[in-house]
Amino acid sequence: MTNNFPDEPVRRSITLDAREVEALQETLDRFRLEVEELRASRGRLVLAADADRRRIERDLHAGVQQQLVALAVNLQQAGALAGADPAGATRLLAELERDVQQLLDEAAQLAQRIYPPLLEAGLAATLRLAAVSAGIAVTVDVEAGASYPPEVAETVYLCWVEVLECAGAGSRPAVSVRAENGWVSFEVVSPGARFEAGLEPLLDRAEALGGRLTIQTEADGLTRVSGSLPVAR
Repeated sequence: MTNNFPDEPVRRSITLDAREVEALQETLDRFRLEVEELRASRGRLVLAADADRRRIERDLHAGVQQQLVALAVNLQQAGALAGADPAGATRLLAELERDVQQLLDEAAQLAQRIYPPLLEAGLAATLRLAAVSAGIAVTVDVEAGASYPPEVAETVYLCWVEVLECAGAGSRPAVSVRAENGWVSFEVVSPGARFEAGLEPLLDRAEALGGRLTIQTEADGLTRVSGSLPVAR
């Protein structure tokens, strides 16, 4: 008999054995777990961003704003002393000059934390500048003239700043950065630093960028932060 419906799809049954069903279930379970981890990671990133904004607000209010108020009061006092006690006014103005310089330094540090000048200064210079601001002796090993994507450079910088904030006196933290085969690898080491909690948002950041970040504390107290990030998608 001639088939009058040549375009009718042929229906076939698919039979899976127990091993194939088990493999499919494992794949499905893995995908579900990855989705759950992704949702949790996104939630942590949002919370970390909110915490950073609150910390910046506190620094502005308790630091910069309060110092500006004190400067305004002292300027009024200096004006009042100018006629009656010129020597006292001169001493007060000298103190005000020191206070203004300190305020400028703190404002620069705050601005750098909000968004470091990675593109303008380069990663190596920015890492050294952060150490100078923290007043800590460090070792920076970054290829001279190396250029990295902003999101990669900022991740390295944020890890470095976290280490500097937790480094003890005389610890001399060190950072090294290398690029090879489309990846940027970096390592930050510091004796005695404990900063797992502070680096948790950076773990999520590295994963969101397609990379990885590990934290290890060795028996001698040396803490090592190692990361790898892709430079091309």
